[in-house]
Amino acid sequence: MPAQPQADPYEPEPDTDDGVQDWQLDHTRAPIATKIVVAGGFGVGKTTFVRAVSEITPLQTEALMTRASEETDDLTSTPDKLTTTVAMDFGRITLDNDLVLYVFGTPGQQRFWFMWDDLVRGAIGAIVLADTRRLTDCFPALDYFESCGLPYIVAVNHFEGTERFDPDDVREALTVSPDVPVVIMDARKRYSVVETLLSVVAHALEATPE
Repeated sequence: MPAQPQADPYEPEPDTDDGVQDWQLDHTRAPIATKIVVAGGFGVGKTTFVRAVSEITPLQTEALMTRASEETDDLTSTPDKLTTTVAMDFGRITLDNDLVLYVFGTPGQQRFWFMWDDLVRGAIGAIVLADTRRLTDCFPALDYFESCGLPYIVAVNHFEGTERFDPDDVREALTVSPDVPVVIMDARKRYSVVETLLSVVAHALEATPE
């Protein structure tokens, strides 16, 4: 029987302080990768949401807005918006050491909705971002996830200078089911986005525990 190789006493131990996760040093474990979709109306903050939380440089498909879109894209609530997502936003975040979330942001305009079926495929849950100044803009996303049976939560992106509503008031205005979580958050702040992602993961596990 061949002799087993001995560890080199002069070989340094792996440095675990260089941002390496525990599961990356344990070859018996593999990260659990899940997919989350972020949807909602035009200019509600989906790109900001993905950018705020991604641990990698997010993939963004932003294009400058042109005069051709003036009649279809309502900028009343977002007059300073100069770009729009034309395909998707993509980011990644590692939670709880070995849970990796791939976050996909959908385009908001109706002319890009044909891409939603591909973006949603394989997702465990979805987040519908809402702006209380124009709640009707998130109805298409609510209808879509209801029809396809994908677990989702409603996340109200609270903009500065706007009235803050209680989750129950938003639920009543949107007439969503009592078992659908409604949270108030700020898409610019990482901790707020992380809490929202944890909420949708928990809801998805509760809705589809298998």
